[in-house]
Amino acid sequence: MRSRSEGKVTEDPKSQKVEEGNLKNMTMANLGRSGGVYIPPFKLARMMKEIQDKSSVEYQRMTWDALRKSINGLVNKVNAMNVKNIIPELFAENLIRGRGLFCRSCMKSQMASPGFTDVFAALVAVVNTKFPEVGDLLLRRIILQLQRAYKRNDKPQLLAVVKFIAHLVNQQVVHELIALELLTILLENPTDDSVEVAVGFVTECGSMLQDLCPRGLHGIFERFRGILHEGEIDKRVQFLIEGLFAIRKAKFQGYPAVRPELDLVEQEDQLTHEVSLSDQIDSEIALDIFKLDPQFLENEKRYEELKKTLLGEESEDEADSDAASDDDDDEDEETDEDDEETMKIKDETETNLVNLRRTIYLTIMSSVDFEEAGHKLLKIKLEPGQEMELCIMLLECCSQERTYLRYYGLLGQRFCMINKVHQENFEKCFVQQYSMIHRLETNKLRNVAKFFAHLLGTDALPWHVLSYIRLTEEDTTSSSRIFIKILFQELSEHLGIRLLNERLNDPAMQDSFESIFPKDNPKNTRFAINFFTSIGLGGITENLREYLKNMPRLIMQQQKPVSESDDESGSSGSSDSDASSSESESGSSSSEEKVSDDRRKKRKRK
Repeated sequence: MRSRSEGKVTEDPKSQKVEEGNLKNMTMANLGRSGGVYIPPFKLARMMKEIQDKSSVEYQRMTWDALRKSINGLVNKVNAMNVKNIIPELFAENLIRGRGLFCRSCMKSQMASPGFTDVFAALVAVVNTKFPEVGDLLLRRIILQLQRAYKRNDKPQLLAVVKFIAHLVNQQVVHELIALELLTILLENPTDDSVEVAVGFVTECGSMLQDLCPRGLHGIFERFRGILHEGEIDKRVQFLIEGLFAIRKAKFQGYPAVRPELDLVEQEDQLTHEVSLSDQIDSEIALDIFKLDPQFLENEKRYEELKKTLLGEESEDEADSDAASDDDDDEDEETDEDDEETMKIKDETETNLVNLRRTIYLTIMSSVDFEEAGHKLLKIKLEPGQEMELCIMLLECCSQERTYLRYYGLLGQRFCMINKVHQENFEKCFVQQYSMIHRLETNKLRNVAKFFAHLLGTDALPWHVLSYIRLTEEDTTSSSRIFIKILFQELSEHLGIRLLNERLNDPAMQDSFESIFPKDNPKNTRFAINFFTSIGLGGITENLREYLKNMPRLIMQQQKPVSESDDESGSSGSSDSDASSSESESGSSSSEEKVSDDRRKKRKRK
């Protein structure tokens, strides 16, 4: 009853007691398995204080509701930034009594927010170090949920559960054998959904599996490769598998096992659980429901003592970390001053270059065809000046094969057509290979020659590179002659002898072919003709044979203008001598006439 006096409203104490009693009776009556109706925190605290018997059912139920709400609130507001602050508050709650509540809350929150899975896994990892039974219970419930989702074909739930297991593997709460067993089950009878789930699982925990069990992961990827070659799954899933292979080649960059801010547990402190997926699992669902504890007060005291030890250790660690942070700040200031005076350090070990070559090699060797290899190699980020490494590695891979594969020629042709820089680099490679051709074995020499023949035959490489070859007996060795032989034989097979002859007789390219078809010396000309004839390509030496046949006439034609010039210079000098000789001849003739006249006179006298 309320009475109004002197402008104030007052409550009757009797009616207040009746309302409180009704509230208490209503609360106790409506409290069921789910905790009953909502009671404001201040009223719940007041009701707990009014209860004298701390071991009664009413008090235990109230503490149970408070524990459930506290654990749910802490788990719901955890994130990567505040996880270190949430952990002490979580340890302040009785996690031994509420381990079922904690597991259920983690699973529900993860299912609602899969993007925070790594945060929940980090939280579970820290709790697992102090209370291993909590981690074991959570693992058993997750596996049971996995089995149900797999049987019901519930893909969204299966994806979320698999992601949770993957991050627990990354935190080493769950043994890696469980991950391999799960992947084996998913890929045993592959469907579009099962393969998609397996790809997502490997993407999340592949980095950790690569470190813990590389052979097992290799077997899983071989199974993926087999599924890809079978081609029975959807195109979209095939693209997912190809993307997974690309992530693996990049060493799972962008998908770290544990983010630095979530790496909260030392490896030696972590406890790993192992439960087979085929075992019969008891989820202990009764731990989620309130039950009367006869030893409630004793258990609460024990946990209070345990809590003091846990939080005490953490406070000491925080103090140590604060002191260490102060020291680090001082050291950082000193190092900043030192850094101003230090010079840049250059890495002379060529580690980045070795890694680049390894990446190029693995990409070339693992690609299905040249188009895939070219697409992947173009995605590799090359620093200026590193384009040459791509050409060198392509040539090295080609030379290492037992027999020449057209795959390498097509790949080299693709790069030459795409970018002129690669064309110039292959031209440099041609010069380098020919200058060191004597160092190559016969098999490597044959592969290199066929590779460059393919580039020349498809006009991917300009023909003026042949000007670096000088075909004479003095300038060639047995290795270089074998190289030239295979090069031109491959060109004749690719183009045909008629088209090859037309190319070699192109007037615009004669300057580049002078060194292969020398005309400076008859000896060198005969050597070139004999060489090409011996390898079955005598047809391309017709012009050279004609030149050698007409060489004496050409020499005469070259010498004739020289002799005429000599005659002209000699005639001008001999004119005087001709005149003097004529005079002497006239004088001698006159003397001869006198002698003849004397003889005639003597004959008359007689």
